[in-house]
Amino acid sequence: MNDTNRSTLTFETMAELIPEIRAAHANPTAALPNLSSVLHDYTPLPHEALFLGIANDGLPVLLNLRDPVPGPVLIAGDPDSGKTKLLQIIARAIDQRHDPENIRFAVVTEEIRDWEGLDQSENCEGILSFRQPLTTNYLDSLVEWAHNNKHDKQFILLLVDGLEALTADKEIHQIFRWLLLRGPARRIWPIITLDAAHSLEVNPWLEFFRTRLCGHITGEKNIQLLTGSTNVFFRDLIAGSQFSMRESRDWLPFWLPNLD
Repeated sequence: MNDTNRSTLTFETMAELIPEIRAAHANPTAALPNLSSVLHDYTPLPHEALFLGIANDGLPVLLNLRDPVPGPVLIAGDPDSGKTKLLQIIARAIDQRHDPENIRFAVVTEEIRDWEGLDQSENCEGILSFRQPLTTNYLDSLVEWAHNNKHDKQFILLLVDGLEALTADKEIHQIFRWLLLRGPARRIWPIITLDAAHSLEVNPWLEFFRTRLCGHITGEKNIQLLTGSTNVFFRDLIAGSQFSMRESRDWLPFWLPNLD
């Protein structure tokens, strides 16, 4: 059996064992493969494909950066649902599988230490803090880059760990709105996390996000605001290991590999 088949079998088996995992209140993380091995098993991926995770059928879940229709991406869930982990998986997959001339990323976060090491990546434009002049200047530079590089083939990902913190800075609201409205069409992709408990607080901003990756969420009001339903499906997602993506009318779960 080759490596790809082993990886596929692992995720298919995990999907079958979900009822037992929930019943035992078990943490399945140790049974999941790490990111490097998963990326190796599924190489090559398309140059414009952003890796997000692995579906229950063992196939990779990808975002086509060349298609701006999905728009900015919101990663939402309760604390410990794996929001930052998913954001880091995206960044590390870029570092491992994409040429800096094709895809680059910058991170805005309250916890700089969570991103130690990635600042050394050739794909990384910087690890920035909220409410800092350097961050405001960088967002301004993204807008300028978007206007002046219309024929460039490079993509830039703006990875923000905390929508609630970003929207609290009123000085950047105009720039931020522009990036949400125009960014993906200009090859700038905002991918932003949100603690589900702050959903009502940032509700006016949620309309900018057509694409939402939702993890474990328990509060009924938060589920309603983020997904438009009160489906208990989101309560059953395994915190730290599973997220879901809307496909047509359904929400399809996918797995997060372990960080290396």
